[in-house]
Amino acid sequence: MSSIIETYGYARAGFLGNPSDGYFGKTISFSILDFRARVLLYPSARLEIKPSKADLPIFENLEDLHRTTRWRGYYGGIRIIQALLVRFMEYCREQGIALNDRNFTVEYESNIPQRLGLGGSSAIITAALRAACQYFQVEIPLPIQANLALETETRELGVPAGLQDRVIQAYEGLVYMDFSKQIMEKQGCGGYERMDPGLLPNVYIAYRTSLSEGTEVFHNNVRERWKARDPEVIQAMKTWASYAEQGKQALLSRDYETLDRLINANFDLRAKIYRLSQGNLEMIQTARSQGATAKFAGSGGAIVGTYKDQAMFQSLEAEMRKIGVAAFKPTVTRPSATV
Repeated sequence: MSSIIETYGYARAGFLGNPSDGYFGKTISFSILDFRARVLLYPSARLEIKPSKADLPIFENLEDLHRTTRWRGYYGGIRIIQALLVRFMEYCREQGIALNDRNFTVEYESNIPQRLGLGGSSAIITAALRAACQYFQVEIPLPIQANLALETETRELGVPAGLQDRVIQAYEGLVYMDFSKQIMEKQGCGGYERMDPGLLPNVYIAYRTSLSEGTEVFHNNVRERWKARDPEVIQAMKTWASYAEQGKQALLSRDYETLDRLINANFDLRAKIYRLSQGNLEMIQTARSQGATAKFAGSGGAIVGTYKDQAMFQSLEAEMRKIGVAAFKPTVTRPSATV
């Protein structure tokens, strides 16, 4: 085994069904090569988590501090890697897996735009978990890896999150996910089905280069309404789940007309249930004005959709640039690990 372990976790886009993943719903997501978190882990005398630029409280001036904080938030990756290692150690103890007393140093870097719903934090966690598994030669099934990544944020850090991001980053590629209550309670994870990324039509991702409001802004009070069995929220989660089910069949039959309708409907329902910022609405409206479909890739700040041809994409890209949004054609990852 090489003395230096290098692992990656990739950005992702929720293609259909989100945000029902945290509410016993169904989703389709894909991960992309265009943005990634990278972790290096190697033996050392003491256990150390090295800070990256995002962790250093050094700024050019007050304006730089303000701009940087609004862009990437108040936290870097040290706390989430530390939380992951705690959860990893506890999992191994629970499973009776003895870990060798071998210290190491962890370094990380990420070029995933932060706080824009592209799975930046969970990508760091996924890469760190892969590195820890390699270093200690521990094999953890992919569904459990996704669970551990989620628990790192929810249990250790108290961050509201769903399984979708962690599942697609564990599996990579294009995945259909069923989080039905019956399945979750029976096996402790959802039912996950890899799909051929070649089934995807022309897809784009666009993200704000100046807006960063964080997941918590967009989750509003929906969780509380769901717990209170609010009929509107309960029905919305069922509807989003049905969009993913229909989307899976549309992909398999290459019925892209139906797929386009579902993508737009996914966002339109979200706009009825959630309070959305004007900046996010502007992205959706701009994309649709050019004939493209559009919905949130996550919780806001980035969108995903389909376009018909190169001319439409060029028009979309130009209009997005005018409002401070970058648009690109993502390269979908190919799965690098087996279940």
